[in-house]
Amino acid sequence: MKKFTPVFWLQRPIHWSLVFSLATVLVSCNSSDIPIGPTSLNSRYTEEQPTLSGNGRFLAFVSNRNGSHQILVYDLERQSFIGTPGLNRPETIAESPSLSYTGRYIAYLTSDQGRPVVALYDRATQQSQILTPIYRGWVRKPGISPDGRYVVFETASRGQWDIEVLDRGPNIELDIPNGATIAPPPTAP
Repeated sequence: MKKFTPVFWLQRPIHWSLVFSLATVLVSCNSSDIPIGPTSLNSRYTEEQPTLSGNGRFLAFVSNRNGSHQILVYDLERQSFIGTPGLNRPETIAESPSLSYTGRYIAYLTSDQGRPVVALYDRATQQSQILTPIYRGWVRKPGISPDGRYVVFETASRGQWDIEVLDRGPNIELDIPNGATIAPPPTAP
């Protein structure tokens, strides 16, 4: 006579080992260990898409901590948030931040009449401007050069994702450290 062993009995040791592993992880990662507060980098909400300034002092990221999808800027040296009035508009989504060298300029995606656009925020003037207001294609993943002159992004204007480089011009105030020399801009082939 054959002895029948149900399949679930064979899986039971695996099941219990997973349960104990998960319990161990949950106990070791107690949420009370995460510092929470208005000046804390981490929160109980989703924090994503981090980017560092070129000098490593500022961190920008997307957060849901204030009830909306917004970009926050954190000063790693002072361990506090930096005010960015005019950056996050009500009822719009801001995402994909990119910082210049000292974090003066922030290139990011936002929406304008339901369409994604590339915008630029200047922390010195506390103003934001849309860089692609009449752009015909969809845009995503903006980035800014360390000096703040060039903004790159992906575009689908030709029916496929391509890369565009936007030159903000030679007359902008560059984001460079004090005393640094400026290399001449690249010449077109």
